[in-house]
Amino acid sequence: MFDNICKFLAENFSSDFASWLLGEPITLTELSPKELSLEPIRADALILLQSEQNILHLEFQTQADAEIPFRMIDYRLRVYRRFPHKAMHQVVIYLKQTNSELVQQNTFTIAGTRHEFSVIRLWEQPTEVFLRTSGLLPFAVLSSTIDPESVLNQVAREINSMTKSRNQSNIAASTAILAGLVLDKEVIRRVLRSDIMRESVIYQDILEEGKAEGKAEGKAEALLEVASNLFNTGMPLEQIARLTGLSIEQLQYLQASESGESNQ
Repeated sequence: MFDNICKFLAENFSSDFASWLLGEPITLTELSPKELSLEPIRADALILLQSEQNILHLEFQTQADAEIPFRMIDYRLRVYRRFPHKAMHQVVIYLKQTNSELVQQNTFTIAGTRHEFSVIRLWEQPTEVFLRTSGLLPFAVLSSTIDPESVLNQVAREINSMTKSRNQSNIAASTAILAGLVLDKEVIRRVLRSDIMRESVIYQDILEEGKAEGKAEGKAEALLEVASNLFNTGMPLEQIARLTGLSIEQLQYLQASESGESNQ
């Protein structure tokens, strides 16, 4: 779920990510793994963006992964084979704080070969970096702060001041999900408005998936309401999934979305 949220943000606010990671607001477009000669190792986690001169490869991780260094050199070679004249910038972004030494690794090394890539541990990054642009706002609460609730309130104020409703709803929904990595759902519920999040593309995708499985929109809405009520009973997600037919990933998103309800 967190991979999907980060991929959505990177693809829809690519110039914000370029300003942050490349130092200039370049417009980037999605590079499909199909344009490379081999199938992706992990298509769900792979984010490739490109301009005429640059390719940005992003990997968002909630947990340490020993396979990261190999993935980075593997994709560097794949991209070089297809685009030998483009500069490539590879960044691994760890979302959740950990003491694992794996999140310090920024090289792949074997006899005769050494490859370097960038690593960003969000909990070490200054909060103000993520408050400058809309597309980075959802990451602010994961940054270097001793008071993530206060940061979430700052983010909420920025969201409420947005004039584009589509951006407002998508950023709110993304913030609610990522904030769940460090904050209790009751805190998120007090700060973020659920009515904004329910207009987001992410939320609507859940309804569309329901319809793709042969469910009418009304039935999909009803299932969402049933799932919401079952959350309050403390029922395990696996049991709710069996009762409603919704996937665990859908339920995890809905649970995070519910955490964004504000007291009216």
